[in-house]
Amino acid sequence: MNEMTYTRLGQSGLIVSRLALGTMTFTYGSDWIPGVAKVGETEAGRMVDTAFETGVNLFDTADGYSNGEAETILGKSLAGKREKAVVCTKIGFRNSDHIPDAGLSRSQIFQQVEKSLTRLNTDWIDLLVLHKTDFTTPLEETLRALQALIDSGKVRYIGCSNWPAWQVARAIQFQRDNGMDQFIAGQYLYNAVARDIESDVLKMADAMGLGLMAWSPLAAGLLTGKYDLSKTDQGEGRLAQGDFLQISPQHAQSVLAAVSAVAEAHNATSAQIALAWILNKRRDHTVIIGASKQSQLEASLAAASLTLSQAEMDAIDGAMTPARRYPAWFDDMMTDELHTKVLS
Repeated sequence: MNEMTYTRLGQSGLIVSRLALGTMTFTYGSDWIPGVAKVGETEAGRMVDTAFETGVNLFDTADGYSNGEAETILGKSLAGKREKAVVCTKIGFRNSDHIPDAGLSRSQIFQQVEKSLTRLNTDWIDLLVLHKTDFTTPLEETLRALQALIDSGKVRYIGCSNWPAWQVARAIQFQRDNGMDQFIAGQYLYNAVARDIESDVLKMADAMGLGLMAWSPLAAGLLTGKYDLSKTDQGEGRLAQGDFLQISPQHAQSVLAAVSAVAEAHNATSAQIALAWILNKRRDHTVIIGASKQSQLEASLAAASLTLSQAEMDAIDGAMTPARRYPAWFDDMMTDELHTKVLS
C-alpha cells in the first residue's frame, strides 16, 4: 500500500504531497513534443483521480504545455475537487508569434495569469512559477508584478524554475528588503544522473528557504531500465526525439546499474528506486512525476513508500559523483582544513 508523505514547501505553510502529478503529457492532440504529449482528457481524468486516491494533492502544469491544453484538461479533471488540490502552473515561455508574447514583463505576467486562470477554470493559482529567466525585463518589475497578483488574491505563492542560483538569491533579497512575499519553491532538473544543482542551487535553496520540486526525475526515461542505452535514438519514446536534457546515455549506464541493483533488493523497478533516491535525499524534496499510461502512474506512486538505506544511497551516489567545480572545491578544501585544525 502506498504511504504518501507530505512536507511544507520551502519557508511557507503550504503543505504538499512529496510526489506531484505533472501534466506535460496531457493534450487534445497537439504535436507540441512528439512522444511526450499523448494523454487525452478521459485518461488524464483517471490519472488525476488515481493521484487523489493515493494521497497526491500537488498538480503541476504550465501555460506552454501543448499550447495551454494541459491546463485546460487539468482544470476539467479537477472539477468538484479544486479545494483539495494545490495547483502549480508556470509562465514565461513564448506562447505565439506575436513579439511581446513571451517573457516576464508586468503586462505579460498579468496577461498570461488571466489566461491560465481561465483555462484552469479557477479563481486562484496556489503556486505560480516563473518557468525561465528574462534578462530583458528588470527583475524588480517582474517581482512587483508577482506581488500585485498575490495582493489581488489571484496567486497565493510564487516560485521560479531553471534560474541560476545567483539570480534567485538576488530576487529573494529584493523581496525581503521590500517586505514582499518571497519565492518558496524552485523547480529544477534533478535525478541520479543529472546532479548539477548540487554544486550551488541546492545550497542556495537551503540558505534562502526554497523547497525543491525536481523535474525529469527519471532523466527522460534513461533511468527506467526499459531502454537499450546504446540505441536511445531509435523507437517512438521521448528519447528518440533528441537529447534535450543533454544527459549522456553512457554516463547514465553506470548509474542505472547501481539503481537496478538496489531495485532487485527491494523487489521494485529501477524507475521506483530512481524516484525514491530523490525522496530519500532530503525530507523537504518533492518530485514531479509524469505518465503516458495509467500503469506507469501507479508504479511511480508506489515509490512514495520506499525507504533506502544509507548504503544504498551511497551506492547510487557513487556511481557518478558530480565533478567538484571551482570555487566549490576550494571552499570544501578550506572547510576541511578549518575542521581539522580548529573544530576537531
